[in-house]
Amino acid sequence: MDHKVIFAGKPVALVGNRCKVGEKAPEFTVTDAGLQPVSSDVFRGKVRIYSVFPSVDTPVCSLQNIRFNREASKLGDDVVVVSLSVDLPFAQKRFCAAEGIDRVHVFSDYKDLDFGMKYGFVLDGLRLLARGVVVVDRDDVVRYVEYVPEVSHEPDYDKVLAMVHELAQ
Repeated sequence: MDHKVIFAGKPVALVGNRCKVGEKAPEFTVTDAGLQPVSSDVFRGKVRIYSVFPSVDTPVCSLQNIRFNREASKLGDDVVVVSLSVDLPFAQKRFCAAEGIDRVHVFSDYKDLDFGMKYGFVLDGLRLLARGVVVVDRDDVVRYVEYVPEVSHEPDYDKVLAMVHELAQ
């Protein structure tokens, strides 16, 4: 089945393996601010929020990162927030410094779209990630998935946080 979201007023297909609740979370490799590869397994054993967005240079993406950064300070050491886009690490680093993003782990999927393809967030033909959230439990099982239908809208923070609080107990 074709999975689409609205981007810039038009339907765009999502490419990759659509993520489903109950499945084992695929491991992936992304790039950090120092241009080094980072495997998702570094967060194994923790509850993970994968906050996915198209670009730090847009207002809604900025709001999403600021909100999750604020929430991360309330979630405790057993929960990590991982922000993912295809922005170059230089742009992500600049954004984090300007906005005081210090509690979220921000990584780039620019190189191989490894996360985007394994979780089904790649916007066809655009080489950007769609907006959404995936929550993974301590046992590497996907517990929540949201592909935001209209990319210019924010994710449902309340649902994400309710699931995280349930898993973190």
